[in-house]
Amino acid sequence: MNLKVVETGDAAVVDTGGISGEDLRRIVERIERLEEEKLGIAADIRAIYAEAKAVGFDPKIVRKVIRLRSMEPHQVEEEETLLDLYKHALGMV
Repeated sequence: MNLKVVETGDAAVVDTGGISGEDLRRIVERIERLEEEKLGIAADIRAIYAEAKAVGFDPKIVRKVIRLRSMEPHQVEEEETLLDLYKHALGMV
């Protein structure tokens, strides 16, 4: 394996014959930044659910409504039909 060490401003990066260590470092850093943003967004979403609960909404139901709104009408109908079928089979209705 042909390894070449390339000095960058921050650290040495290894170029492994066709796989640029610098390119890999940039990709990894971009993913790490997005993961940090994702954590921030998740915290914001939790805060909004807490706000919904504080004004009297049930967060579990709000989550379900959001999930249903993302579905196609035929998918919602199919899910509701299966839910009714399962509830009947278990004697819940």
